[in-house]
Amino acid sequence: MSELPERVDHRQLRASDADREQVAEVLRTSAAEGRLDLDELDERLRTVYASRTYADLEPLLADLPAHSSAKVNLDGVQPPRPGDVAERSGAVAVMSGFHRRGAWIPPRLFTCLAFWGGGTIDLRDARFLYGDLKIRAFAVMGGVDVIVPDDAAVEVTGMGVMGGFDHGAATAGRHGAPRIVVTGFAFWGGVTVRRKDRKDRKDRKDRKHKD
Repeated sequence: MSELPERVDHRQLRASDADREQVAEVLRTSAAEGRLDLDELDERLRTVYASRTYADLEPLLADLPAHSSAKVNLDGVQPPRPGDVAERSGAVAVMSGFHRRGAWIPPRLFTCLAFWGGGTIDLRDARFLYGDLKIRAFAVMGGVDVIVPDDAAVEVTGMGVMGGFDHGAATAGRHGAPRIVVTGFAFWGGVTVRRKDRKDRKDRKDRKHKD
């Protein structure tokens, strides 16, 4: 196995929807102040929403005043060091439960077992240090619920015997989105894979609906 570099360049980490929205807000403010004309604003906004990493976002703010770019915490990201995030990890629920949710950093391989118990793996707010994630889920008289972002590339290869392994969420996803492979086995239990809006995107939709 090849060694990881001593330090991960934070500029290559994937940006979240919230990061893109922060940059877009700075650009709109700059246009309102007369720093960008409407054509420049439109061009940069298109680039913002197509951006995948912090390195894609940073040039969009480079020629704007420091007080504007400071509103977006791109330089303040503290990248994890090798060893902080293992390439492999997992969870076990025996007559109990486990949960992985929020702004956590998944490994390359996550193996989990639910035996007379249940587990939830929520990837909507996850920060993908690695470009892909493989989940090996085993449910024996229990259940594992995997929630993936709506734009993710998802492949499901698991199988169920007297149980269920949901393949309905498998799709190519958006170009440049994280790739998630879910495999494993369900016996008298079930593994579900569901697509849901990222939480910050859902909040924006809710606000627009209220308006």
